Amino acid sequence: MAGRLDGKVAVVTGGCSGIGLATVRRFVREGARVVVGDVDAGGGARVAAQTGALFVSVDVTSQEQVEHLFRVAKDAHGRIDVAFNNAGISPPEDDSILETDLAAWRRVQEVNLTSVFLCCKAVLPYLLEQGGGSIINTASFVAVMGAATSQISYTASKGGVVSLSRELGVQFARRGVRVNALCPGPVDTPLLKELFAADEQRAARRLVHVPMGRFAEPEEIAAAALFLASDESSFVTAATFLVDGGISGAYVTPL
Repeated sequence: MAGRLDGKVAVVTGGCSGIGLATVRRFVREGARVVVGDVDAGGGARVAAQTGALFVSVDVTSQEQVEHLFRVAKDAHGRIDVAFNNAGISPPEDDSILETDLAAWRRVQEVNLTSVFLCCKAVLPYLLEQGGGSIINTASFVAVMGAATSQISYTASKGGVVSLSRELGVQFARRGVRVNALCPGPVDTPLLKELFAADEQRAARRLVHVPMGRFAEPEEIAAAALFLASDESSFVTAATFLVDGGISGAYVTPL
């Protein structure tokens, strides 16, 4: 049986853990040739060995390194069809606006928002040259509603990802390039585990608001990324694609 990404080349940033790793594995199973970009060189070597993906060490806040990542993908496979711009951070020092200092604000903006700008800027010429492709930018449910637990720079950065994706989706639709913002709800990833370890009560406040009563699994978000990467979503662009267990639609969550 043919895979849903047969013949396609996908670049995934933040591909060594969590949503990114689950997506790399799913894309490979669906027939894609995958290039993984991540700052974790050791993790990248393991992912490459396990999946057959090509790994490129990259700091997504560096324009030169991001351009190198996509150039390597194009040179290795002759084309790029999908860019899943997924790298991001959620550090504990990003808290209420009253506690978050300027350095923490800037670091989160650089990794979560500027990196998406850089990745889109780098990959778009390749997609336009070949007449189309899919860009998927990881945002968050907090981009469309207030967070129960403040992470001021994270929330602002993800709102920026949604707006950037919408504008690019509109701008390049007639040239065959689709751009969508994937907005997960709380996901059982290393980032969430770190939050539980640091402040169990803070993390638990997230769960009580999820109507489905649980966190998402990374594989569930990977399935959404697969849909947006595949031709099945050929009429989907400039969308805020929520995969959040109902959290953004809830007024009061029954216990």
